[in-house]
Amino acid sequence: MLQPTPETTVKIVYKAADILEAHIVSGMLAARGIEAYVAGHYLQGAVGDLPPFGLAHVSVPDDDFDAALTVIKEYESGTNQLDDSSTTKGG
Repeated sequence: MLQPTPETTVKIVYKAADILEAHIVSGMLAARGIEAYVAGHYLQGAVGDLPPFGLAHVSVPDDDFDAALTVIKEYESGTNQLDDSSTTKGG
């Protein structure tokens, strides 16, 4: 997982509905070799009974921004799905 430092410049590439979705997107990016940083873990607990929307986001290094956008567009369009033939059926 990417750990931002003063030497690393990152951009927010995705604003997630919640922290779980942010981690899903981060995992998809990692599977494609793109390091990602999920932010907003502690902000969601700070809102109390309010719905915690828009607090979690995913950042990537500037150099990986365009590649990350491609993966995210696939995710949002639903084209980044597993092929049924690639899964093993247990029995």
